[in-house]
Amino acid sequence: MLRGIPIRWRVLAVLFLVSFVNYALRNVISVAAPTLRTEFGFTTAELGWIIGSFSLSYTLLQVPGGIFGQRYGTRRALGFLTVTWGVLTWLTGFAPGLMAASAAGAMVALVSVRLLLGATQAPIFPVTAGTVEAWFPPGHWALPLAVTSSGLSLGQAALGPIVTALIFHYGWREACYILAPFGVAVGIWWYWYARDLPVQHPAITPEEIAFIDRDRAKVEAAAPGSWLKALLERDVVVLAVSYFCMNYVFFMFSQWLFTYLVESRGFSMLEGGILYALPFISGAVLTVVGGVVCDYLCRRFGARTGCRITAMTGLLLVAVFMLAGAFATSPYVAVAMLSLCFGFVMFTDTPYWVAIAYAAGKDTMSASGVLNLGGNLPSLLAPLIGLMIDRAGWLPTIASGSVFAVIGAGLWLLVRLKSARDAG
Repeated sequence: MLRGIPIRWRVLAVLFLVSFVNYALRNVISVAAPTLRTEFGFTTAELGWIIGSFSLSYTLLQVPGGIFGQRYGTRRALGFLTVTWGVLTWLTGFAPGLMAASAAGAMVALVSVRLLLGATQAPIFPVTAGTVEAWFPPGHWALPLAVTSSGLSLGQAALGPIVTALIFHYGWREACYILAPFGVAVGIWWYWYARDLPVQHPAITPEEIAFIDRDRAKVEAAAPGSWLKALLERDVVVLAVSYFCMNYVFFMFSQWLFTYLVESRGFSMLEGGILYALPFISGAVLTVVGGVVCDYLCRRFGARTGCRITAMTGLLLVAVFMLAGAFATSPYVAVAMLSLCFGFVMFTDTPYWVAIAYAAGKDTMSASGVLNLGGNLPSLLAPLIGLMIDRAGWLPTIASGSVFAVIGAGLWLLVRLKSARDAG
């Protein structure tokens, strides 16, 4: 059945599962947040510290994570790290019991495990970008990047109803124990099947290698000559700042959506768990649409114009739907608007990773660390977002995402990257 499928797409399928597991495991705490509040009496700000502790180590280790992936290769790096995610998810449920189940002890345990989980998940985006850059030809990067991003969205979409049901029937700790083995299994599968470079794979044909390597010399000749130069490239820095703005909205969904649905919009835990999935399903679909559109526009008009049109269109629509969701009087209309909002957040994601590959070439993993450093700095705002919710309420907090989306769109006008078509 798989005989006619090119090896690059089979590798991408396993990478999709790695992405799926990545987000499913990292955000268990976000869905469990209302339960943790009930059990330990955490305030919203304290929940923000627990959620945000992951983001602290994850963000600070983005650049080292990219260098780590470049140093050890995607096969070993992702294999080891994905297994580790499973182990740490198990510890998320187990560790609070070691601290006598007091609120202070539970918070210390959860923050400690979340810091470790963030550190081990930091290389995922840089290594994914480097894998796609190595396994697919220039001009065909957007769709595979979109497929991996859809894995993230689907992982979070599945998380809501599955984890809610597990918590409802068994408890939040048991939910961690049940999900943990999936990380171990997928990590072993990746190490068994994947290779760092196409030429190293025993099943690949010379024809597929030739297809993957076409036009690659043009891109690498225009790329920065060292990883340090790639980190200081103007386009890399501008893209990272714009990515910060886009991900301000992303992390509002990732970290706070379930709590918002239950506490602000009045949904029950079970109904909230089902509705929680809708924005992420929308994101999975529109991620792929964005990848197809971006690939087409890049081949038609060049990388600069193709990425710019896709990203700016998506971000401006994010601003519109974010405001519509924040001010909607019907909770179901709010969910619909916010689902479209997050869908266009993910529609916008792929152009950043395509652009960084064109800007950095063979140093894509290191430069991707800079991009994702910018993209994950907003996740450190979780304690401040929690404080804003407590002081100002949900409406202005949610609506603030529109401002960042518009700023992020405007920054794309400063991106100058060139592909062969742009240069010609």
